[in-house]
Amino acid sequence: MATKSVRRPTGRRTGVSTPGAWSALAFIAPATIGLVALYLWPFLSTLVKSFEDVPAFGDATFVGVDNYTTLLADADFWKALRNSALYTVIVLLGIPVAVVLAALIEQVGRGRAVYRVLFFLPVVTLPVAIGMVWRFIYNGDFGLLNYVLSWFGVDGQFWVADPRFTIFAFGAVGIWMGLGINLIILGAGLQAIPKALYEASGLDGAGRVRQFFHITLPLLSPSIFFVTILSVIAALQMFDLIFIMLRSVNNTALTDSKTIVYLFYEKAFVQFHQGYGAAIAIVLLIVIMIATALQFRLQKSWVFYG
Repeated sequence: MATKSVRRPTGRRTGVSTPGAWSALAFIAPATIGLVALYLWPFLSTLVKSFEDVPAFGDATFVGVDNYTTLLADADFWKALRNSALYTVIVLLGIPVAVVLAALIEQVGRGRAVYRVLFFLPVVTLPVAIGMVWRFIYNGDFGLLNYVLSWFGVDGQFWVADPRFTIFAFGAVGIWMGLGINLIILGAGLQAIPKALYEASGLDGAGRVRQFFHITLPLLSPSIFFVTILSVIAALQMFDLIFIMLRSVNNTALTDSKTIVYLFYEKAFVQFHQGYGAAIAIVLLIVIMIATALQFRLQKSWVFYG
């Protein structure tokens, strides 16, 4: 009896589109279009402009790396980069404060959410409003800070008019602004730590301080690392406070207090050197990438993924 051969399906479908594939494309299309239109295209456009001389009127001219060589020889750029780095370091000092506050709030029984909401309010407040309020607090003539210091016999200062204090004054505001989001992230990390570890260590005689340093900090280190990444990126892009608190009053301290983002704004949108401003933006991107890569490199020695 002859056997009939049966063709097995190869599993390939050429030229056939399934409804599932179109559904997947429809779902990812909005995010893809947004990424291309709002991130990829502006980046490529800025990268191209950084190699051009773009006047306010007329056509752009290709100048190669002239914008970058001029930038690296510009004393204002290095001063702005130093100010941005100093501001970033000051803001990072707020992370230990946030860790301690998050641990204290976690010990509160009822009303824990109230504390979190109060600390989170600056995060949802407009930066313009924050700048206006803190400009009044730092006012050298009738500011609230100088008034409080007078209670203790301390002489007041022109906090945002004296280059010696300006970046430190901005850093204090930056710590206050970032405290809310840091507390939310760190609070979530604290809630993920098993309570059994504290109970077992308590039976072995460990006190609250020892538990904090030997249980809380190691197991909270991934959350601390995450808020560190966010804080560095946000600090290096600081612009709003300087624009509101210094430029609006034509402050003489502005010359010595510019950050790298403010220098970009000044060159690109005030002096209309768009090619030079684009070069500043690309250098800032490189600085942020280096800082982030360095943090990921160093986290291997102190972040504990238990």
